[in-house]
Amino acid sequence: MFQTKKIWAFVALALCGGWQTLQAQSTILGQDDKLRPITTAVPFLGITPDSRAGAMGDAGVAVSPDANAMHWNPAKLVFSDKKYGASLSYNPWLRNLVNDMSLSYLSGFYKIDDKQAVGLDLRYFNMGEIEYRDQSGQLVSIQRASEFAIGGAYSRALSPKMGVSVSGRFIYSNIAGNIQNANQQESKAGVTGAADIAWYYSNPDMFKIAGRPTKVSFGANLSNIGAKISYVNAGTQDFIPTNLRLGTALTTSLDPMDKNKLTLAIDFNKLMVPSPPQRDVQGNIISGSDPRNKTVLSGMFGSFADAPGGFSEELQEFTMSVGAEYSYDNLFFARLGHFGENKNKGNRKYFTVGVGFRYQLYAFDVAYLIPQGQNNPLAETLRFTIGINFPDKNKEKDKTFSESGK
Repeated sequence: MFQTKKIWAFVALALCGGWQTLQAQSTILGQDDKLRPITTAVPFLGITPDSRAGAMGDAGVAVSPDANAMHWNPAKLVFSDKKYGASLSYNPWLRNLVNDMSLSYLSGFYKIDDKQAVGLDLRYFNMGEIEYRDQSGQLVSIQRASEFAIGGAYSRALSPKMGVSVSGRFIYSNIAGNIQNANQQESKAGVTGAADIAWYYSNPDMFKIAGRPTKVSFGANLSNIGAKISYVNAGTQDFIPTNLRLGTALTTSLDPMDKNKLTLAIDFNKLMVPSPPQRDVQGNIISGSDPRNKTVLSGMFGSFADAPGGFSEELQEFTMSVGAEYSYDNLFFARLGHFGENKNKGNRKYFTVGVGFRYQLYAFDVAYLIPQGQNNPLAETLRFTIGINFPDKNKEKDKTFSESGK
């Protein structure tokens, strides 16, 4: 049988769980029954695409809205103080392993009125050239693998402080080419669709710190709800990364003139896909069940109570992102953050830093990832984002009238 599955597993594990997850795979079968990282197909959907959240430890579900809210929480779009905007991000990926992988992300939005907004996004993951070999190790072919997803969202304000959104996307994953294995199964590109449901609440004056108004926001995004995906004409199907993200953010002014501001954010994530079962040294299941035998709905709703290790293992499947952003006059931004994942579920742990600049309509952001531990393929990850935003003239006019007392 051709080694496409092994190639896919390597890439998926590298994307979802870092180098420690790859090491964990070799010990799952009987050597350490606590190491059970969760893997899915098309893991590129979960990669942080932009530099702002990328510099804040991957926290973004409740921070102030921008064009990249299409990934984090589209319900925020209707609360943007801009009429429309767009953003383009580029992420060289796993540079410590290869030099031809990258993620590109284009997103944009348009506010129809004060109660409605729409958004679009496109992400393209270039996986570079992959060698396909048979069981004897003979080279079969060399092909360039890639994946992309294109989606749209509708955001609606339910009140001046709360909004919701629905999103849909088309997903295409070509990682195996058109190869026929020893069982006469022909590989193919995987195609599926997914939907998101998101919620956002923001109170600009919930309480005061040092006598100054403090904005508190909450967000939730259930993303990538969709059918399984398959890479062979007659074969098993794999779950896509359905994910629940919950978070909050707090923004306060540091001076009476409102020029210096500080935002603190925290996100929690849980993959709503089945937990891997516990297996013996022969690979036989001794606790839990084979995820591939579950339906999409049973996998989602059962994902909170299916871990072989019980409730303690379920808690291990949550990741936590914390971040901070300092801004001066909305022109200069300094950011830092931390991402943490349990050692039995991938052991991704890293710090992030970044800066941003605004000049008239334009925005420039960069982020840098610093992993904890040595020889990590995520080391030296850089993200670059440029954006353009056009102000909402009606809001500017309302602000002018308010300041002039009219």
